[in-house]
Amino acid sequence: MDREEIKKILPHREPMLLLDEAEREGDTAVGRYHVRGDEFFLQGHFPGDPIVPGVILCEILAQSACVLMEEQMREGKLPVYTGLDKVRFRSPVRPGDVIEARCRIRRVKHPFYFAEGKIEAGGRLCVSAEFSFAITGE
Repeated sequence: MDREEIKKILPHREPMLLLDEAEREGDTAVGRYHVRGDEFFLQGHFPGDPIVPGVILCEILAQSACVLMEEQMREGKLPVYTGLDKVRFRSPVRPGDVIEARCRIRRVKHPFYFAEGKIEAGGRLCVSAEFSFAITGE
């Protein structure tokens, strides 16, 4: 799915919509984002040596996982982070990198969803994490 199709699932909009495309592969969500270099989060992080902040990479993981929640993400619903665990940053992500996030839901206890995921760029493992979120709203 492209950005317009992703917007039908996620409430995020620019500049916080951090997926260019996404798809389901069985029980795994795969999200992709091309780091252009002009993103707001690279301004000042760091001048002359831009690196995508870890918190942005964690947000990309969460947005990717939400693709698996298409049916639960009806209008008025919001996915909100409830926890991050075992987060490991292995390799920096820089302008020009194409990020590929792979996530799966490990457990559900409504309204909470427990997931795990990883981000790779250019074949390098950049981030791995376990995380949880809740689907809130009407």
